[in-house]
Amino acid sequence: MTTAADLPSRAAIVATAGESIARGSKSFAAASRLFDRRTRERAWLLYAWCRRCDDLADGQDHGHALSAVSDPAARLAAIATLTDAALAGRVVGDPAFDALRIVAVETGMPARFARDLVEGFRLDLEDWRPRSADDLHRYCYHVAGAVGCMMAVAMGVSPDDEDTLDRACDLGMAFQLANIARDIGEDDRGGRCYLPEDWLVEMDIPPGQHMKPPFRARLAVLARRLTDQAARFEASARVGTRALGGRSAWAVLAAAGIYGAIGRQVAARGEHAWDQRASTSGAMKVALIVRAAAAAARRHGLYLKAPRHPALWPRPRD
Repeated sequence: MTTAADLPSRAAIVATAGESIARGSKSFAAASRLFDRRTRERAWLLYAWCRRCDDLADGQDHGHALSAVSDPAARLAAIATLTDAALAGRVVGDPAFDALRIVAVETGMPARFARDLVEGFRLDLEDWRPRSADDLHRYCYHVAGAVGCMMAVAMGVSPDDEDTLDRACDLGMAFQLANIARDIGEDDRGGRCYLPEDWLVEMDIPPGQHMKPPFRARLAVLARRLTDQAARFEASARVGTRALGGRSAWAVLAAAGIYGAIGRQVAARGEHAWDQRASTSGAMKVALIVRAAAAAARRHGLYLKAPRHPALWPRPRD
């Protein structure tokens, strides 16, 4: 561990985090620009920590080139140890983990959300595979829904506002389900599969064969199932923007629109969804951001207050 005097300033850590989000996710980077300055900085700081942990777990560089790692136990131990140090307010010396420290101190971030995300990295490092839809949803919570909760707190939502945290979790779930649908081919090349075993059995797809040409049409059915679920979580998340300030609601709705568009691309391409990675162009992002501005201004009329649909997977409460 280093001392506080040896660390870069908060501004320097924020600048490094901004570079990380620009390299790692054009979609999140575009949406984050819509926040007020302090919320934008906290979004970048959280992203930097998430990105660093994910890269350690997946042997990647800013989310690119997934590869198997030879020392999973050591990587998980490092992630957990450095995360706990940051949550305790201790100087870590790694900009990404010190980014988490800054956000935790400034917002009173509940430690359970960060630790839930670390559990998601454990699942990946142990080559975990889902057997059922419930398993899949639990995984999506650990790797993305928990991040949605953290982002809500960074936006000023009280850690005790369980209803709004539920909606924030739903947005993370929507993002992850769309990601899984988009990245089925890339994950297969990295030796991973997040499609529930029950689903593969239902479609009579042999283990490890889902990317083979004879099974592409059946795989497209499962991808649409993922994107349909993502759309339902996204719709629930939009209701949560009623509890946010105007600029935060704008950013959230922009991100929802951008990721929703990716899911819709995957569904529309059918069995050709993985010939080329689904993405949104710069012009499309601008159009979705403009559309999100109008939706944010009208959100109390567009997204009527209603109980969260009971069929949606419920996030853990502790």
